[in-house]
Amino acid sequence: MESFLLDNGLTALFALSFLAATILPLGSEWLVVALIVQGIEPVPVVAVATAGNFLGACTTYALGFWGSEFLLQKVLRIKAKERDRAEHFFKRYGSWSLLFAWLPLVGDPLCLVAGSLRFNFFPFACLVCIGKLGRYAFIAALTTMGKPLL
Repeated sequence: MESFLLDNGLTALFALSFLAATILPLGSEWLVVALIVQGIEPVPVVAVATAGNFLGACTTYALGFWGSEFLLQKVLRIKAKERDRAEHFFKRYGSWSLLFAWLPLVGDPLCLVAGSLRFNFFPFACLVCIGKLGRYAFIAALTTMGKPLL
């Protein structure tokens, strides 16, 4: 599977980044690093990973916005504890918490909670995109340590 992802480069990165931003327990950071190490320019890698991860987060937001309790609990298996933790985090830190939608365990439920609370989509999109871009840019910068990103 790993070689398939590496062989398909940016297309595989987009798909993996998208799926990693849904409730699936996947990570895309390793592929970002692997593609940059293979010689693909960091800027398109970061752009593709950010786009895929952002659209995955938007999908999770939509599931929260339009999803029923049955869908959330039975089909997606979002545990009440995870959802409560994300809702508490969201209510405590407000919309700024969406900058951390990239975090493991709390990030996906944060997007779900934002949707279920009917949080305005435009600020949601801006904050989530900034956070996800920042994460991938940081990973790319660490990977290229000392080499210019452009």
